[in-house]
Amino acid sequence: MTQLSKNFTLRELIKSDTATRKGINNAPPQSVIDNLKYLCENLLQPIRDMVGIVTINSGYRSPALNKAVGGAKNSQHLTGQAVDFESVQYSNIELGKMIEESGLVFDQLIYEFVSKKNPRAGWIHISLVKDGTNRKQVLWVA
Repeated sequence: MTQLSKNFTLRELIKSDTATRKGINNAPPQSVIDNLKYLCENLLQPIRDMVGIVTINSGYRSPALNKAVGGAKNSQHLTGQAVDFESVQYSNIELGKMIEESGLVFDQLIYEFVSKKNPRAGWIHISLVKDGTNRKQVLWVA
């Protein structure tokens, strides 16, 4: 089992029910594993340390898997620079606000399908790039 950080493994960052169901190979190349490790060490693990257990909905997606789930053609999931997740303890609105206010560096934080009427709906998408061009962009997608 490849450990990416204290609490995250490669297996959980590449797991996909869609890939399993459709027989899609979602094994990442080493460059993607390196990006996932960077993402876990510098963003996901600090979030986990701050809020407790988080559930990964989607991490790395191979091109075939990304197409199968209708992901954006330029999705950062393709490069191992993004993850979708939720908190066990907090609503997605609370979780996103804590991340926004934490001072953590991120490229994008997207409230995906999160509803103010139902704060547990949807999930948080967050990304991080190694090259220092992180935009700290916050978006809402319905």
